[in-house]
Amino acid sequence: MTIDFHTHIFPEKIAAKTIAKLETKADVKAYANGREESLLQSMKHAGIDVSVVLPVVTAPEQFETVNRFAVSLNEKYSGKDVRLLSFGGIHPDTADYKEKLRRIRQMGLQGIKLHPDYQDTYFDDIKYMRILEEASALGLVTVVHAGIDIGYPDHVHCTVARIVKVLDKVAPQKLVLAHFGGFRVWEEVEQEIAGRDVYLDTAYTEGIIGDEIFLKILNKHGAEKILFATDSPWSGQKESLAQIRRLVPDKQKQAQILGQNAQKLIAVF
Repeated sequence: MTIDFHTHIFPEKIAAKTIAKLETKADVKAYANGREESLLQSMKHAGIDVSVVLPVVTAPEQFETVNRFAVSLNEKYSGKDVRLLSFGGIHPDTADYKEKLRRIRQMGLQGIKLHPDYQDTYFDDIKYMRILEEASALGLVTVVHAGIDIGYPDHVHCTVARIVKVLDKVAPQKLVLAHFGGFRVWEEVEQEIAGRDVYLDTAYTEGIIGDEIFLKILNKHGAEKILFATDSPWSGQKESLAQIRRLVPDKQKQAQILGQNAQKLIAVF
């Protein structure tokens, strides 16, 4: 089973507007249009069985809307051969964060996505650390945007130094650092994070990360802690798969990265 651990879609009524806005802000061109059907077509073309959808809650009042959409998506695709599996989301300014995280768990959502840049909060803020502690206690996976965000390149909320501080203070379980530990700060990732008890996903690295630094991080961190991911619609799923197969020719390590590791973190149903 091949699992893409990091994708995004948007509700039909806002997909076109959202993609256009993000393309302009980040000065990039999306591979897909951000709609559900577009992701499914990409998966079938690439040979991907499951895509994990990661919503971002950009204001506390979005909690119900975002998470109900996630639940409806999971119900729709449960048991299908090619399927989407959505995580939930929470904002760091949510006052009753423990109750909200328990609700996410009760809704059957297996994880959450945090985005320090979109949520305007430093990753080592106590609000995030409390969420990470409670998410760990509940067995939830937490995926966090790490490193530079191309839409906000001048103000990085999740630096390697802040990640190290969180790992030392909280030791969160089932934490996934997106973009191979930190977008465009991979030398620091190799020095300070590789080898720590944390997962790295490969989202939005295809054609961007150098082969040498990718392999240095992989060899130091271990294939058992790497998750295949694309950040679709921002990277092509077929192209990203080809990169992993080229850089990781060992079939056992390749299988771990492309799906086995993900299945240790989440139940695919």
